[in-house]
Amino acid sequence: MKIVLIPGDGIGPEVTAATQQVIAAAGVRIDWVPAEAGLGCMDKHGEPLPEETLDLIRTYRVALKGPCTTPVGKGFRSINVRLRQGLDLFASVRPVCSLPGVTTPFSDVDLIVVRENTEGLYSGREHVVVPGVVESLRVITRGACERIVRFAFELARHAGRRRVTFCHKAEVMRLSDGLFLAAARTVADDFPFIEFEERRIDNVCLELALHPEKFDVLVMENLFGDVISDLCAGLVGGLGVVPGSNIGARYAVFEAVHGSAPDIAGKGLANPIALLRSAALMLDHVGQSRAAQRIERAVMTTLERGEGLTRDLGGSGDTRTITEQIIKNLPA
Repeated sequence: MKIVLIPGDGIGPEVTAATQQVIAAAGVRIDWVPAEAGLGCMDKHGEPLPEETLDLIRTYRVALKGPCTTPVGKGFRSINVRLRQGLDLFASVRPVCSLPGVTTPFSDVDLIVVRENTEGLYSGREHVVVPGVVESLRVITRGACERIVRFAFELARHAGRRRVTFCHKAEVMRLSDGLFLAAARTVADDFPFIEFEERRIDNVCLELALHPEKFDVLVMENLFGDVISDLCAGLVGGLGVVPGSNIGARYAVFEAVHGSAPDIAGKGLANPIALLRSAALMLDHVGQSRAAQRIERAVMTTLERGEGLTRDLGGSGDTRTITEQIIKNLPA
């Protein structure tokens, strides 16, 4: 099995190497196909995401991606946006659940954020109208709306979830969110056995801060999803412990959603759990469900026992110690 591997930059190569070790220890043989993205590509290719990397993913269909840095203020589009649009990875899927040993105000969070990945304000269509005035276009199409809502319902059905919440602001953006809401209602009618609810995005934020346990699967447009998915990560311990995936009809990229943390790069202090749990999602995606479950259980056991944890998790260990503990805790 060949899978594209993008180590990224900053702490990316460190958490990527740790993830490879755990996958190998779980008994999964992968022929990794190395690819480049991030600041390290600038001198070599003149851009942070070379076309060769996209071509490799098109060839092998699946990729695992470490954190990458896009140069700010230098005219380059976000690496993640280019990947998602270039490969039509229309669904961002972020499972968020409370974790043993990670102290937060909530202990019973178990939800999935599904975000439309290719349209909205992240379409990249903006221009200067006159000096001092910029116009950004929020692109919403019925086809993309129906596609992402149907994806959310199908995910809910296969994952045994009971409710899909559609998040919108249709009372203000009557045309764009109005179209999205109408599409969501049409799709929901095909899934009468799954509860469907419509909520304003501001009300969703309020309820997440008070009672996140009430939510099951949430689906929304691009910008709302960017904000809500990070908010939900904060409910369970932060971006360092939650997995991420970007799914399309033909390709899939699984990634750590945190930053590249250049301040600790090369020091062996990075926490690999976010990328490792993303890799577990990847293994499940390619039919290695048992290995995925073993890795996930090993992560939970390691967090619960609190041995070898990195500093961001309250321990005094490093990348090596937490990786060793996760491998040690792999169930038979």
